[in-house]
Amino acid sequence: MRDVAHDVLGGVFALNGAAPAGVGRPGAPGEMVYFAPDSLRWEALGAGHSAWLAWLAWLASGALDDFYADLRWPGWQDEVRALNSDQGLSIFPPLWSAEARQDISATSRRAVPMAELLGVARDSCRQFDGVDPGFLGAV
Repeated sequence: MRDVAHDVLGGVFALNGAAPAGVGRPGAPGEMVYFAPDSLRWEALGAGHSAWLAWLAWLASGALDDFYADLRWPGWQDEVRALNSDQGLSIFPPLWSAEARQDISATSRRAVPMAELLGVARDSCRQFDGVDPGFLGAV
């Protein structure tokens, strides 16, 4: 697996390696997958790297709003603009909690190093499911 990109919420876009099922990831070899911070699971995106790059252009044309629809709140743009390139947003209660799903705008948010955000996500997976999502990328 090769990490390709991170989003500010701790989501990870990665390219599957030769045997994704052997390491607990969905999708086929060479397929892009997304580690979703609201479910703490890998999701297959149904596209290889080249198609994913085209998909990013499509997302930039407005579909990004649909992809992240449940993970936005009033004023999110200003909070994201204030981050530097190695930061993400720590959200409490966490995105995977019932409270955050019910009203994400009522959560508290703060800027943290992206490495910390990814580490918390990985630790949460191991504690809840006993499943290690694997390497979530170097930042």
